[in-house]
Amino acid sequence: MILTIPFPDIDPVIFELGPFAIRWYSLAYIVGLVLGWRYCRRLTGRSPAQITPEAFDDFLLWATLGVILGGRFGYVLFYKPAYYLANPLEIFMVWQGGMSFHGGLLGVVVAEVAFAWRRGIPLLGLADIVSAAAPIGLFLGRVANFINGELYGRASDVPWAMVFPGDRDQLPRHPSQLYEAGLEGLVLFALLFVLARLGALSRRGLMTGIFLAGYGLSRLFVELFRQPDVHLGFILGGTTMGQWLSLPMLLAGLGFVLWSLRSRDKTRHSPS
Repeated sequence: MILTIPFPDIDPVIFELGPFAIRWYSLAYIVGLVLGWRYCRRLTGRSPAQITPEAFDDFLLWATLGVILGGRFGYVLFYKPAYYLANPLEIFMVWQGGMSFHGGLLGVVVAEVAFAWRRGIPLLGLADIVSAAAPIGLFLGRVANFINGELYGRASDVPWAMVFPGDRDQLPRHPSQLYEAGLEGLVLFALLFVLARLGALSRRGLMTGIFLAGYGLSRLFVELFRQPDVHLGFILGGTTMGQWLSLPMLLAGLGFVLWSLRSRDKTRHSPS
């Protein structure tokens, strides 16, 4: 018999009153956006991009719409296009679950482009600050995935394996949600935090590139332990959809980093 760590019995619903319910997953989105907003305001003092803290008060709404709309439509297009084509009204039933990080990322990129153009502020300066704060939401979102017992890992005999309630096979599995929370959230945030303190925001595109490359590399690695979506399974050569969507992020991130380091257009700025 394989020994496992008991899955913590945490109700996904924090509070419920009739049809109204507050779930850990929705709370993770709210808290992640608020903490990210506050951190972005603080980073404006370290960026030479001349973006005021008040600009992020307005950008919060744009980012929220980008995350939610992009995340939902990304899930529809990347993971279940045939199903939602046959059931188009269910696209709007977000309470049934189904969000994609890669779709949310594209939604935020669109929001950044539109906001920067409307306000006349440097796009990469905005993106660099937002990238530094993004791991906060990633960490909280993955912890919420763990509490919900969803997006769990592959069957394993590691000492910290868990049996997730929603697993119909009831096999000990990797708690891959926590792996992602650690790498995409804590480790990536710590790296970007240190770099921001060292003045990396003075090089346009560097923080954006490190975030994209860091997330892409982390996701490519963790997908080796995460159970693929049932309706998709493995794709080419045992790879997963998450890996295919993360590979362009890694390549784009490396491209941004190389461009930023080679660029002579470095704005000098003394952190406040």
